[in-house]
Amino acid sequence: MSLVTLGPAVIPDNPFIRLHPKDNVVVARVPLPADSAIEFEGRTVPLRQSIGAGHKIAVREIGPGETVYKYGEEIGAAKERIQIGDLVHVHNLLFGVGDKQYEFGTGLTDLPHIPLLDARTFLGFPRADGRVGTRNYIAVVGASNCSSYAVQKVEDAFRDEDFAGLGIDGVVAFPQSEGCGMAEGPDARQLRRLLDGVADHPNVAAAVVVGLGCEVNQVSYYMRPEANGHNRPPRRGFTLQESGGTRHAIADSVKAVRELIAEVGKLERRPVGVEHLVAALECGGSDAFSGITANPGVGYFSDLVVKHGGTVCLAETTEIYGAEHLLTRRAVSREVGERLLGMIDWYKRYVAGFDGAPSFDNNPSPGNKAGGLTNIAEKSLGAVAKGGSSNLTAVYDYAERIAERGFVFMNTPGYDPPSVAGMIAGGCNVCLFTTGRGSCFGFPTAPVVKIASNSKTGEFMDEDMDINAGTVADGVEDIPALGERMYRYVLEVASGRKTFSEELGHREFVPWRIGPVL
Repeated sequence: MSLVTLGPAVIPDNPFIRLHPKDNVVVARVPLPADSAIEFEGRTVPLRQSIGAGHKIAVREIGPGETVYKYGEEIGAAKERIQIGDLVHVHNLLFGVGDKQYEFGTGLTDLPHIPLLDARTFLGFPRADGRVGTRNYIAVVGASNCSSYAVQKVEDAFRDEDFAGLGIDGVVAFPQSEGCGMAEGPDARQLRRLLDGVADHPNVAAAVVVGLGCEVNQVSYYMRPEANGHNRPPRRGFTLQESGGTRHAIADSVKAVRELIAEVGKLERRPVGVEHLVAALECGGSDAFSGITANPGVGYFSDLVVKHGGTVCLAETTEIYGAEHLLTRRAVSREVGERLLGMIDWYKRYVAGFDGAPSFDNNPSPGNKAGGLTNIAEKSLGAVAKGGSSNLTAVYDYAERIAERGFVFMNTPGYDPPSVAGMIAGGCNVCLFTTGRGSCFGFPTAPVVKIASNSKTGEFMDEDMDINAGTVADGVEDIPALGERMYRYVLEVASGRKTFSEELGHREFVPWRIGPVL
């Protein structure tokens, strides 16, 4: 089965989409009123209740306890007898994915179905360490919540600055809520890895790190020789306590930013190959069309990038649960596949440590369910489509530096801001973000391309959505055409074209805190 390159055979007049011959449900393409009917396999299927766009309709009778299939995969079992034409949703579908039989490396491919296109370069900022930026910022990073006000005031000091001719896109702050009230250990190390990756990033020419002075996350860590040495962006570090208070620390930092701009010099974009593109893949505010249009379109884009030597990063560990067996088949080695499964096992232990032991199935939000997604298995099967069909070359922990090319995975939560933050800190220089309900998101130093899964959202929120993937459900475009359109658009963005989230000033930066507050 392919979740990636093959889109649904949609005729504009058809009221439903069938995703796989094995499926005993179809998806309503448009709202269907009660007491209407659809034609399916030569039969008339009566609808006794209204069916919202994106919701599932039973096209076979399903007995109590029998498996419900979508994408040719199980998404749960019937709570009760489901009649032909019934809505299939939270009221009559039990969550359960059953035991998976994992295979490793049985689905490897050299992408024979993916073409080599004429567009193979973008205009980027080459860095001394071999990476390439799609933007060129000076970052002002808060070591803790105690310095967040100060770093924001540093950015404000440059708000009306004219950077034309300097090759600098601007000065951006990273205020954040962590850095103190935490124990030394995994959580502190993870925060340091995240902020280190934000400062030492291909889209960042230089960085200033500001702390209070007495917090757990000390500024001195970011000024260690190996973080501020050969082939690294230059850094400066200050604390409010050592500078003499808030005003003095802000003044010191503003002075340092000006010195850094002069030090890095005028930088210009240069033609570079697509092998230097590292794309973060995210979905948020998903609906049932996300797994039918936008995510498979991103999957085709991902295969194009990998075919041309670049890198794409899938994440959100909670949103591959129930579909992880599709990814292990593509692992280049058993070790890589087992590392992926190890991330899921870690996440299960992590959530089990909290009162009430939240289930992965708590993930679908009210908006996800209103958009037709019933449980996490169904959501995951659509979410993994963003990863295309390429071989899985590596699996990383949160905010680890991405070193392998090709299709990789990073352990992150399903919560969008910290998930994207981890991938950007790992080195992603652009992000593709799909949404069905209409999520609005941006990142301080990396362009975020927003992709609507349906034309209603794409047209109604046209000042936020860069690409409308609803054309697939509308019967106007197929998945390969959509994926190539995304590919060419992303190369323009990587070359300097601003996305809507950049124009609007969206900068949602949230670290992932996994431990207790002390």
